[in-house]
Amino acid sequence: MTTNKTVLTWVDEAVALCKPDHVLWIDGSDKQADTLRQEAFGTGELIPLNQDKLPGCVLHRSDVNDVARVEDRTFICCRRKEDAGPTNNWFDPKEAYPTLRKLYDGCMKGRTMYVIPFVMGPLGSPSAKIGVEVTDSIYVTLSMLIMTRAGQCALDELGQSNDWVRCLHSKAELDPAKRYICHFPEDNAIWSINSGYGGNALMGKKCFALRIASYQAKTEGWMAEHMMILGIQDPQGNTRYVAAAFPSACGKTNLAMLIPPEIYQEKGYKAWCVGDDIAWMRIGEDGRLYAINAEKGFFGVAPGTNAKSNPNALATTTRNTIFTNVALNLDDNTVWWEGLDKNPPKNALDWKGNPWNPDMEVKAAHPNSRFTAPAENCPVISDQFNDPQGVPIDAIIFGGRRAKTAPLVYQARDWEHGVFVGSIMASETTAATTGKVGVVRRDPMAMLPFCGYNMGDYWQHWLEMGKKLGDKAPKIFNVNWFRLDDEGHFIWPGFGDNMRVIMWILGRADGTANAVETAIGYEPTPDDINLDGLDFSKEQLAEILEVDPALWREDMESVEQFYARFGDKLPKELKAQLEALKKRLG
Repeated sequence: MTTNKTVLTWVDEAVALCKPDHVLWIDGSDKQADTLRQEAFGTGELIPLNQDKLPGCVLHRSDVNDVARVEDRTFICCRRKEDAGPTNNWFDPKEAYPTLRKLYDGCMKGRTMYVIPFVMGPLGSPSAKIGVEVTDSIYVTLSMLIMTRAGQCALDELGQSNDWVRCLHSKAELDPAKRYICHFPEDNAIWSINSGYGGNALMGKKCFALRIASYQAKTEGWMAEHMMILGIQDPQGNTRYVAAAFPSACGKTNLAMLIPPEIYQEKGYKAWCVGDDIAWMRIGEDGRLYAINAEKGFFGVAPGTNAKSNPNALATTTRNTIFTNVALNLDDNTVWWEGLDKNPPKNALDWKGNPWNPDMEVKAAHPNSRFTAPAENCPVISDQFNDPQGVPIDAIIFGGRRAKTAPLVYQARDWEHGVFVGSIMASETTAATTGKVGVVRRDPMAMLPFCGYNMGDYWQHWLEMGKKLGDKAPKIFNVNWFRLDDEGHFIWPGFGDNMRVIMWILGRADGTANAVETAIGYEPTPDDINLDGLDFSKEQLAEILEVDPALWREDMESVEQFYARFGDKLPKELKAQLEALKKRLG
């Protein structure tokens, strides 16, 4: 498949280390993928579903101790600890490589090693990057075929270049005590062992697309961000794009695939999805910021996805999709999860494979159960999805779950203030990662678990990108769809109605929308958000636009403590922004 000596040598080294019985190169063909599926059906690694109702769809169950990203077992392995920074786990490569080699030694005996060349980004894009993953998991192999442009096309793109990321993965024994997800940014390498879960095992996901890519981006002068990309088309056919960062399971996919409210649909507005999770952004020839989606598929959270919350995501999963850790409806051999509908199956197997019925107290699907679906299935996938140049970004949006502090939306004063706004992002934790749920933690730019180097340097890189962009920099905003009333209910309706806020954001980006200045930035008045056709009063809107100085002063104390962790790596501009906000808050 290739004559690239760097690839062939590395694969030979991986074979010598892992000692598989067989080696299979993945060519990207449907015929080969079908053969792998049939093999996985025979071993039970995958379960075929009802092909009439869900053509091409399969079910996968991960090990019960292997159901989410494991941040405590995820490491940045760079030569100097300070380059990993205070928010990453550091593992000295001098110790990491020997430790890992002992675990990989012979780990694939009796198994097949699958060699997966893959491209991150559209083929032919100046922003695209190449990787090669070796794995002993058919689930990982088939998932990578959905999530990336994999096979011979990647080797053709690579040619004889040595600019590619080495991705070594093995399920090994699935021993959580020996689980390591290690990133070597200075070596263009990722080594993951003893996990088969998507975020730990699909190397093209967070491992490459964010941790390694963010380091590459800093070095090469671009941006690798945990952002969805949404296009809003006006009645005249003009489409403008926003990129938005939210922590996992905080609504990125819902926003990426939103359906405009009727009042906008009737006028001819449309919404297009370019990506739901990853944005790689470069400055184009015209000086503007352009974004590509580095992935080719969606790795979405299943629970809560339904015909109301995200009909486009649900439609995307109806063919050629891998469902992971959801329930199996034995009556018709389809899948189910909490929040899908109000008709749970009466005869089912839960995500562990145990008999389940609605009277049981246990969940049918794991809270972090997933669907891995081709982006081309999405009814609103953008016609720019495969554009090598990407799409121009008019606005960047940050957001998270805050019950009281953050208002529905506000705009940063300028790029530098916007970097500050992104750097102080906080959100309540979700089931997408192991640990307690509902704890408020700082998650700058939604990159806390994904930045492949010192986050102080990452913020500095953002500031430098702003200087390069100058007056062509996208405007920066913060949103919070999750304000709660005193009874703990969400106040804002969310979902498709979030477009009403996006329209104000785009209006601010082109200078046509009104705003009032507050201590934290520019906010709309209740008259500036279109509420037509919505059972929601201006009084309610005023409530969730309110900025409580006392809550913000308390929040700034937390920010100060967080910033202190970075020492002299904290950019002076952000320290000045913090002091200025404290002064404005009194």
